[in-house]
Amino acid sequence: MATERIRAVRLRTQVLLLQIVVVALTLGVAFAVFGYISDQRLRDAYGQRALAIARTVAADPAVRGEVSRYAPGIVTADPELHRQLAAGPLEQIAVDATQRNAALFVVITDDAGIRLAHPDQTRLTEHVSTDPSEALAGHEVIVQERGTLGDSVRAKVPVLDLGSDRIVGAVSVGISTEAVRDQLLDDLGTAGVLVGAALLVGIAGSVLLARRWRGLTLGLEPDELAELVRGQAAVLHGIGGGVLAVDASWRTTFVNDEARRLLGIGPDIGRPVDEIGLTPRVLEVFRGLDEQPASATVGSHIVIVSARRVSRDGRDLGAVLTVRDRTDVESLTRQLDAVQSMSTVLRAQRHEFSNKMHLISGLLHRGRAEEASRSIDELVGAGPLGAATPGIDAIHDAYLQAFLAAKAAHARESGVDLLLGPNTWVEGSLADPVDVTTVLGNLLDNAIEAVRASDRPVRQVEVELVQENSTLHSTVTDSGDGVAPELVDSLFTEGTSTREDHGVPGGRGVGLALIRQIARAHGGDVRLSSPGGGAPPLTGAEFIARMPGVLIDNEVPWPQQI
Repeated sequence: MATERIRAVRLRTQVLLLQIVVVALTLGVAFAVFGYISDQRLRDAYGQRALAIARTVAADPAVRGEVSRYAPGIVTADPELHRQLAAGPLEQIAVDATQRNAALFVVITDDAGIRLAHPDQTRLTEHVSTDPSEALAGHEVIVQERGTLGDSVRAKVPVLDLGSDRIVGAVSVGISTEAVRDQLLDDLGTAGVLVGAALLVGIAGSVLLARRWRGLTLGLEPDELAELVRGQAAVLHGIGGGVLAVDASWRTTFVNDEARRLLGIGPDIGRPVDEIGLTPRVLEVFRGLDEQPASATVGSHIVIVSARRVSRDGRDLGAVLTVRDRTDVESLTRQLDAVQSMSTVLRAQRHEFSNKMHLISGLLHRGRAEEASRSIDELVGAGPLGAATPGIDAIHDAYLQAFLAAKAAHARESGVDLLLGPNTWVEGSLADPVDVTTVLGNLLDNAIEAVRASDRPVRQVEVELVQENSTLHSTVTDSGDGVAPELVDSLFTEGTSTREDHGVPGGRGVGLALIRQIARAHGGDVRLSSPGGGAPPLTGAEFIARMPGVLIDNEVPWPQQI
């Protein structure tokens, strides 16, 4: 544990130091570039300033006139001429311009480069220390050179004769590079303060970012996060159930392959959960964070969904929806219901035949052969099914006969009479008995339950089956209290039920939605024809189901009764 803690601290320190180094390097490079650009800008600015001073002096008529007197080439090292120049107007103009503009020097030369004015009067009548040829050729130049007064940024401008364009001399104005350097240092000092402040802000931001990073990763280190992701991928994509996760703002963060298959949604991450294509029933369970399993139908799948909130250290991390496929279980349940129905019928037949065989045996033992023969004739002519469910001979499919006989037996156990409607006629055979018995069984069970729970004196359920080519039309009516008005519009919505939930896995309210889905898969439908209030005694609800393609015509005609 101590080793992991030290390693975690070192990792955070490394990240912090890396961020600080990056910020420092960035600011350092920016500071260097700023210094270079500032130096160039200042030198150019001082050069332009020197050029402006030189132009002003060179354009002065007094300067032009005086310089013209000493051109061309009449200046010599004569002491008298030296004294004349030192006390002359050119020297005074140059000194005034130097002092007034805080320049290093203002030098005036003749057309041979001989100094006519200079801050150091001892250097008058001497040749200038730098090359004046560009200015004497008529060009204005800005250069950085070292002369007798030191390094300077200087501008050289030609002096023209009064009344002509003849070049008679030049004016050179210099500004010390120390002035440039002092200004640059001032600028860099200001920039340095700003850079230092930016560095401190960067360091503080790096520290806050490191803390934020640790908070976002829930205190986990990169190797732990990598292992967690690998484990999550292995587990969540490998389990048989579906998993859909959202963050605290209800945006999807994870969905495995099984959830995509069962819920019919895409793999997109980051979308609001309301926009990914969940059915209203599934979305209701998810939003409600109901941990109790609830049934739902999604396309051709019947699923069990449950949701729960996820938190860590008191922090809301979102929610997770788990999905389990119940389609195969429902299919097996339908088949088991059919088997149980057949078993009930067989038990009833066995019991009835056993009773009649005991009667016949008793008659024969008593020598009452004629009465025994008559009982056998009645048994062969009527049969137990006809006696148990009047009118069932109008249905020619043995599977459907057995199913209705079983439901009639179940109804009798609940104190309810199951009757066949007078228009019942089905001469074909079932092509899809499981779906037909699922739809019909659900409607009959609901009707029997409604009658059993009512206080009506007549307790009847009537089912009427009519064949139209390959389509089976079914009508189920009961003598119960009917459907409450507030449930009429939502009766086929998942989760809506008129019965209490007594621990049924997945809850109630999925039966009608399921059988409507089955009927619509065949191109038909299931609907509530009347919520109640019909002609007595069948005053309860009436449901109509239409299922195309579930019947096939018998190739052999139905044998006539003899």
